[in-house]
Amino acid sequence: MKYKRLKKFRFLKKKQFIKSPINYKNIILLRKYISTEGKIIPKRITGINTKQQRQVSKAIKQARIISFLPFVRLLK
Repeated sequence: MKYKRLKKFRFLKKKQFIKSPINYKNIILLRKYISTEGKIIPKRITGINTKQQRQVSKAIKQARIISFLPFVRLLK
């Protein structure tokens, strides 16, 4: 039985740093890190570091609870 070799993942973006404050009120910034389905985009695609990814995830979850952001995108 042959084993398939895994394809190497090609990184989409270089490392970037967020300069504006990360909090649940900054909706414009948070929308950049949500996919069209309403899911949080992983850090390997966005290119931000681990600490910032945790802050973004936490802020998105807080904004969803307060109803600043929807949990899922509505179909049109």
